[in-house]
Amino acid sequence: MRQLVGPTTVEAFDNPSATPVFAEIDSAHYRSVLDFGCGCGRIARQLMQQRPRPDRYAGLDLHPGMIAWCRENLAPRAPGFSFDHHDVFYEAFNPGPNKPLFRPFPFGDGDFTLVIAVSVFTHLTEDQAEQYLAEVARVLRPDGLFKSTWFLFDKRDFAMMQAEQNTLFINPVDVRNAVIFDRSWLTQTAAAAGLTICAATPPEVRGFHWNISMARAGEGVQQIEIPEDAQPRGRRPPPPMPARPDRIGL
Repeated sequence: MRQLVGPTTVEAFDNPSATPVFAEIDSAHYRSVLDFGCGCGRIARQLMQQRPRPDRYAGLDLHPGMIAWCRENLAPRAPGFSFDHHDVFYEAFNPGPNKPLFRPFPFGDGDFTLVIAVSVFTHLTEDQAEQYLAEVARVLRPDGLFKSTWFLFDKRDFAMMQAEQNTLFINPVDVRNAVIFDRSWLTQTAAAAGLTICAATPPEVRGFHWNISMARAGEGVQQIEIPEDAQPRGRRPPPPMPARPDRIGL
């Protein structure tokens, strides 16, 4: 399961010091947490050990086996923690006929003080990303925070791209293997969804995950410009994909 979510080390899954998972955010943001793309509970486990622990945690993922594992092994150990299968189509993790590419979140408006989406928007098409940004804005409290990761590029460096073309892909068979978004598109699309980019941390190596924080647009929320990616070059390839990844955990 850890191979499917990227990090495999023990340190990436545990929090023995009980410190806040995101040291830079206010403790009030941990009151109610939506972990969109929770996988096998990497962040859930860290939050379970954190002090204070969230009053409510909702994990949502399209991989049925990982959700089943989390329900059996994590939910009984943490009151207020729940895990739900987000039954949308992805050939590698959740195949099946007639599955939609998008479903609204099964939560109410303004339910969460913190929404997390690590390695989720890096695997969505442009249409899906637009719809899920709108869903994030809907379920986020007015004073809430959205923590997410993205692959970004600057379309101004690609003179052949049309105005409606805002993404790059690396896999000719599975375009969602990794989706790279134009940074200006992200700023504009987030704003259209009612979100303001308030922090952007460059990747460890050039071209890898950006950490992007957003808040609901409103008085006192300041828009920042996403800086250029001036990081040193390096490599961060994910672990090899095992055979039949959709059956793991089932």
